[in-house]
Amino acid sequence: MLAMIALSAAAASAWPAETPSLDELKRSFARPDAVPMPASNPGTPEEIALGAALFSDARLSRDGSHSCVTCHDPARGFTDGASRGKGVAGVTLKRNTPTLWNLAWASSLFWDGRAATLEAQARGPIEHPLEMDRKLADAVVAMKADPETVKSFTAVFGVEGVTEANVLKALAAYERTLVSPRTRFDRWVEGDESALTDDEIKGFKLFTGRAACSKCHSGWRLTDEAYHDIGLPEGPDKGRGEVAGEPRMSNAFKTPTLRELVWTAPYMHDGSLATLEAANDHYFGGVENRPTISHDVPLITPVSTVQRGWLTAFLKTLSSDTPPAPVALPIKVEARVETTIVAATEVTAGARTFSPAAIRVETGATLTIRNADERTHIFKADDPRVTLSSDVQEPGTALALTFPASGTYTVTCLVQPGMRLTVVVE
Repeated sequence: MLAMIALSAAAASAWPAETPSLDELKRSFARPDAVPMPASNPGTPEEIALGAALFSDARLSRDGSHSCVTCHDPARGFTDGASRGKGVAGVTLKRNTPTLWNLAWASSLFWDGRAATLEAQARGPIEHPLEMDRKLADAVVAMKADPETVKSFTAVFGVEGVTEANVLKALAAYERTLVSPRTRFDRWVEGDESALTDDEIKGFKLFTGRAACSKCHSGWRLTDEAYHDIGLPEGPDKGRGEVAGEPRMSNAFKTPTLRELVWTAPYMHDGSLATLEAANDHYFGGVENRPTISHDVPLITPVSTVQRGWLTAFLKTLSSDTPPAPVALPIKVEARVETTIVAATEVTAGARTFSPAAIRVETGATLTIRNADERTHIFKADDPRVTLSSDVQEPGTALALTFPASGTYTVTCLVQPGMRLTVVVE
């Protein structure tokens, strides 16, 4: 759940040599002023209202006993408060229910990253046999039999009305508006020096400095959107490795947001740690070393009890003092981006993106990818004939790829699946 609490010498060497000033660090956590909506689903007020109604609609479950809100309770930070929840089957699920805060900015969903969009994610729990266990097509049939539901969908989607795609669009539009409210931490970032205590500020300096928690819990959402094996006791759930078909990503799960974490306990993908203190203790010496351990999560050296207290105090400032409610922000519809394809035989990977992001090469040519990031990457092409010259690419290194035939290929990072490179081979 929480990122590293102390750096080994190897990890420290990958950390920036120049330490940012306190003001620069604070700015890196500044909140946005609008909610991004994709051009394909712009999220009108009417659609968002429909999505909110569907979020509580038990017709999306097999027996009418569950809705989205059953497991994603607003009073519990859009979680269920359990280590692992239960669906209509009454069987304990294998993972902790993740919060829904601030997913408008997410580049992949679920603990294992198997969905790229909220629209794709919404179908999963509905049709999962141990969760809501209803074919979305069957739920649509039931909704079409209700004149009021048909009227609501027609008002939003016109003659298309109630369809599977429109159910998912409405749910996703609503979920994108679940923006966590400002906390004392935000007031401090914005210039109110009295918003945090001295100990909380010391915790922030640990978080962004020697402890390096912000290496994974970065940005205003406090997540790098990446997948890491953080050394929890190994179990049958292989997480990202199973989805990606890559054994080196076994035991890797998504870095969760730390926003409103006081209200979303217990922690970790399996809900195995009940408190913030227990989560901190894991990183202070509980990390299990194994071949799949993330290169961004080094083995931990001891940190004093007093310093642990500072860090815990700071983490609590990321949560509201009372049960939080979503804050309304203006909607900003993202413009459709036309991808420009350029001739190139070298690209760089850094800041969660490839540059350039779309290239043209000749058949048989060698493409070099340079890791200009501070992070480790594991790249994979969507065609098994494409051979990579390196397994795990460390910062500052390069790897080579050759493409044996013409066509369009996609190269992604298994650690940060939001990174996508399009390669047109001619």
